[in-house]
Amino acid sequence: MEPPVEMDEALRAYDAGQAGRAELKLLVKELLKLLVAKAPGHAVEVRVPPYGAVQCIEGPRHTRGTPKAVIEMPAEMWIDLALGRISWPDARATGKVRASGERTDLSQLLPVMVH
Repeated sequence: MEPPVEMDEALRAYDAGQAGRAELKLLVKELLKLLVAKAPGHAVEVRVPPYGAVQCIEGPRHTRGTPKAVIEMPAEMWIDLALGRISWPDARATGKVRASGERTDLSQLLPVMVH
């Protein structure tokens, strides 16, 4: 799956510290799509409020209410993780990543894209 051309522009803005809401939303959504492509399934919900949430990783499917396995983090943390700029253990150590339930260790799936 090839990311859209607009991602390069958004990444340049992000790297320059000038990413606005539109750029953050684009980066979060596209990087979440790459995660789902790499680990399809419905066992874990990855939330990056307010920009996106996806279900991924094989396992028991959740259909109602709060899933048993949830990962939530701010947009900048997701972008840095997805691009390999911070490791999963280091991200967890910051306290900005909340992960609960089984299969919530993303270290084997990251990065989803190197830039």
